[in-house]
Order: sequence, then C-alpha cells, then structure tokens
Amino acid sequence: MCDYSLHAVATRPAEVGETIVTTTFRGTSTRGFASEADLSVAVCLLPGTELAFADNVRYDNRWIWTRTVNSRVGKFGKIDPHIPDRHHDAIEFPDGKSVLVTQLVEGQRATVLQLPVTQPVGERKPQIIADSRPTVTRLPIG
Repeated sequence: MCDYSLHAVATRPAEVGETIVTTTFRGTSTRGFASEADLSVAVCLLPGTELAFADNVRYDNRWIWTRTVNSRVGKFGKIDPHIPDRHHDAIEFPDGKSVLVTQLVEGQRATVLQLPVTQPVGERKPQIIADSRPTVTRLPIG
C-alpha cells in the first residue's frame, strides 16, 4: 500500500530481495520508497513487510536537524489509519519506535526481506509432515 498522497504517482508492489531507496516523488511533498532503477515509480509495501536498511535509519521533521534510529531493521505498518488526510505509512523498529515513511531522509537504501502472508488461512493447503518415529503397538496385559 502507498500513502494517500501518492495517488498521482505510478506505483507497483514490492518484491522480496529487491533494494529500494527513500525518495521524494516529483510533484509531491511526500517521501516514500522507489526502485533504484526508476525513482519515478513508488514501490508500495504491505503492512508487515520486513526491511533491512544499509545503515542506521535517519529521519527528520523537515527541519535542519536529522535524528537517527539505532536500528537497521524494521517492519512496515500504518499509524492512525482511521484519521483521514494525513500520512499513515510508517516503519516500526524493534524498540517499539515508529517513524513515518515521509520523514525518512532521502537516499537511504533498504532490502525487502519478507512480505507478509496475504492468503487467508482457510485457502492454504495443509502441510503434512511425516512422523519419523517408529510406531509402537501396545498389547494388553493379562
């Protein structure tokens, strides 16, 4: 999913193993993720997508100072999705802190580690695991 303010930007879903980069999209004031090969197309992430950043994550509030999160891994999610007309896309870090994607400093690279499971449980095929233990038959005593 891509933030509400990217409705006028071309988008595509993320792929496992690809490297994405933070960027500000032309014609918007919104930052998000794009492929290194094409910075004009927003790469959309599903909630639960796990990312590994090349360096500790840096963010700002559009001021002069930037801050750093002491982490290189995070999980994509949404903050306050019930509140309309604001940015919701965020990265949650292992310490519980969340940073809006639009606040991430431009030029940071991240690898998509894992996408969330999107298939409903009822549609999944059960996995049968063979039991390698020998079968023991108990005989009645007496």
